[in-house]
Amino acid sequence: MSFAQVYTRSVVGLHAPKVIIEVHLSQGLPALTIVGLPEAAVRESKDRVRSAILNSGFQFPNRRLTINLAPADLPKDGARLDLPIAIGILAASDQLDPDVLSGFEFIGELALNGNLRQVTGSLAVARAIKAEGLAVTSSSSNEQPSSEQRPREALTSVKLIVPIDNGAEASRVEGVEILGAQSLKAVCDHLQSLANPSAHYESLVVVTPSPAPQHVGYQVDLADVKGQHHARRALEIAAAGGHSILFTGPPGSGKTLMASRLPTILPDLSDEDALEVASTYSVADSDYDYGTRPFRQVHHTISAVALVGGGSRPKPGEITLANKGVLFLDELPEFDRTVLEVLRQPLEAKQITISRANSQMTFPANFQLVAAMNPCPCGYDGDTSGRCRCRPEQIKRYQDKLSGPLLDRIDLHITVPALPIADLQNAQAGETSEQVRVRVAAAHKNQMQRQQKVNNELSPSEIDKYIQLGESEQQLLQLAQQRLNLSARGYHRVLRVARTIADLSDSVDITSVHVSEALSYRSK
Repeated sequence: MSFAQVYTRSVVGLHAPKVIIEVHLSQGLPALTIVGLPEAAVRESKDRVRSAILNSGFQFPNRRLTINLAPADLPKDGARLDLPIAIGILAASDQLDPDVLSGFEFIGELALNGNLRQVTGSLAVARAIKAEGLAVTSSSSNEQPSSEQRPREALTSVKLIVPIDNGAEASRVEGVEILGAQSLKAVCDHLQSLANPSAHYESLVVVTPSPAPQHVGYQVDLADVKGQHHARRALEIAAAGGHSILFTGPPGSGKTLMASRLPTILPDLSDEDALEVASTYSVADSDYDYGTRPFRQVHHTISAVALVGGGSRPKPGEITLANKGVLFLDELPEFDRTVLEVLRQPLEAKQITISRANSQMTFPANFQLVAAMNPCPCGYDGDTSGRCRCRPEQIKRYQDKLSGPLLDRIDLHITVPALPIADLQNAQAGETSEQVRVRVAAAHKNQMQRQQKVNNELSPSEIDKYIQLGESEQQLLQLAQQRLNLSARGYHRVLRVARTIADLSDSVDITSVHVSEALSYRSK
């Protein structure tokens, strides 16, 4: 045999398209050529693969080797192709039986001594296998049909072999059988045991997923916030309806404290949403506490590309890492205006599309924006101590750094005053995150039953369908439009917030009380 096929996956954006590695041995001077748009890490794999094969007790073929990564027009990056390339070389050189390879997919980086190292994107790979209908439909034995008996297209399930350090992560995808391996030798022993059951080879162990936590825990709690009842109420409304919120107040008034507590009062992620978030962090090679709502706090020096994603090969940015969670921008006017303006489209579309000359990638961006700012450059405009010395033109210049279209897209505008020390010392403990989450979850459940989405995601046509106002409420909004100069977008956002306030009150109808409270959050 001088030809072999091995199946693996590349990672493009958040997706994991299938890659077929074709290995051909031919006569000629010893050489190894890799074709099929390999990037630097893939081209360098030939040196790692050669040493790993030799140090695992196998022979590296002393012939001309051509390795094709199909489809040829799909870019391939990362060291996750090391293991399947090595398996393909061993199969093409008759050191492994190629007939047992069709029921497996392989990913893993090889060390020079043959050990397997952890790679990024293993969860995305497992999810792609399940999405293609190749998940295990029933418990299967170690017997694996050969490619001659069953072509790959006829297989109902595929086993994924990953480095042992990726096993726990990849096994979270239900139905995909994950085999964790310590080394190239262990993988080869497992494949040889399938080809020759009478021989004594050690098989790999199926990785079983660790049980999901019954309740997601956070290290912070809303009870840490003392006083600030108006701001706490706005935070609860934002959590219940998925609304964006802007806190304005002097330094030390609790803006950051409250923003960091928003994830703790959001409803728990569903299993599918938790997998989607974990898959994003797996591709980005970032730490993530499984099941929690992401909270991303970015510095004001961040670039537009780092915020929305991009690069020559588009990769997720902070707004995608905040998907299903919270994106917090502190000191909002200090951000570059260009950076802030790129948020306008994702805030409404809930996704971001990045186009390049040879590719286009769409990333999810269903995040809640929480922003905080000072009222003036020194931060103490309006403070009772009178220590602000900013001139009116300085304050106007500072506040004009934020464009009207961006502010119009923020649902709740909250003033957070500084609390006197005496009030902080005597303030009673507020409600815990668990207590608030119960009300938020109930309101969220009402929205799912009524419209299958949170109120902030309602389109104008859906607003007409699900948000009906009485005559007095309509008159109140007409009066408010004249005094607050509400745009059509602002009008719709008031209606969404009023619908959320009614849901928190478990009210079917939206009353003037609900509309009045929603309007109070639009005054900038």
